[in-house]
Amino acid sequence: MAQFRATIRGNREEASRLGTKKSGIEAHINGWFVGVAIYAAHDVSNNQDRFSIYITSGSDSGKESFIGEVREGPDGPVFIPDYTKKGG
Repeated sequence: MAQFRATIRGNREEASRLGTKKSGIEAHINGWFVGVAIYAAHDVSNNQDRFSIYITSGSDSGKESFIGEVREGPDGPVFIPDYTKKGG
């Protein structure tokens, strides 16, 4: 059974994909030199979903830098930034 759903639209029709609790789902959106990657996973320890967000260097390179995570909070979704990075 699907736990995650991703949709994307460009110059063609919208496309969607499904992910399970076991498989998770990931999305990469980039230009030549900048982009983002989002990895969705289900945390079995607390039965909640989490979405890890990375800045990427786009199609030009495979570099990723973790910037934070979206998780379920008591009043809805919350963004938890990664303060371990310099300048964070």
